[in-house]
Amino acid sequence: MGSGALYCFSTVGLSEHLNACLKLRLHTRGAYMPQPINDTQREFEKLCQLGGGAKGGPVRGKVLDLLEASGKRLNATAYEAMQAQMQECVEANPWHVCFAMGLSWGHLAKLDMNFTKAVIRTLENWNDDDLKEACSYHLERGPEPIRQSLVGGYNLFDKVLLPPKLPITLEALGAQQDRWLAPLSDKASRPKYIGSWNATAMFMAALFAQPELAKIQRKPRPVLPPGGPVFSGLRMLADAHILLNQPDGGALDDAPLELGVLFINNQLLATLCEFMSDGCLLDVHSGVYMLGTRHPNSASW
Repeated sequence: MGSGALYCFSTVGLSEHLNACLKLRLHTRGAYMPQPINDTQREFEKLCQLGGGAKGGPVRGKVLDLLEASGKRLNATAYEAMQAQMQECVEANPWHVCFAMGLSWGHLAKLDMNFTKAVIRTLENWNDDDLKEACSYHLERGPEPIRQSLVGGYNLFDKVLLPPKLPITLEALGAQQDRWLAPLSDKASRPKYIGSWNATAMFMAALFAQPELAKIQRKPRPVLPPGGPVFSGLRMLADAHILLNQPDGGALDDAPLELGVLFINNQLLATLCEFMSDGCLLDVHSGVYMLGTRHPNSASW
């Protein structure tokens, strides 16, 4: 990832989300849409204004082309960033690298190699010094989300013994995700801050670490993070009659984990992917993310 771009999949904070809601306006064809802040959103608005699709909405094929192109463009930086991290941390547990990248892409921490290394050391051998260093890379939400995410991650890694190398097939990667999610089905013992984002982002990062594997995925398993801007983007697509069903769950990634929501919203992504000529599920996910994000820097991604 270039120094001028920050790839953030997650929400930008409650205040920004509420401000975005205040800017909602009634679209000329009846769908509520936020004020566009990036090229993907501006082009989607134009397509909605042109109509020609189901129930007066935009033409489905043109929207799918937009999502695919936008997702591929964003993913190019993500593949590059993930490869750099894996190459620099070649001796580390690859799952720890992926977990650290999930925190950065979730907009909890700066995307910085030293942050990743501090996370790796913390997860390998829990200690206050490395934990403090990792937390020092926090963004506007402060250090506590990083701290709690690492506490939860450390406990999960202790419960779930993952293989020493990342699986090289989608089936095997999905099976490991099933094992990772199993302890999270018990709400009473679920670690704090292991919501829909932290439960799935590590496996998204594992796909970015293996571009050729990622590019053949067209349906869930593993599932990708379903909330935040992705939820908002799916809702806009349903409002525009591109999707038949509304997404489930909510727009905040730190909401309590609901396993059913993971699969319902990922199936909506797969429905979009099914009609793309050359897109994979990660392309759809990132394209929908760009449609739904309210991050002020998204115009430059």
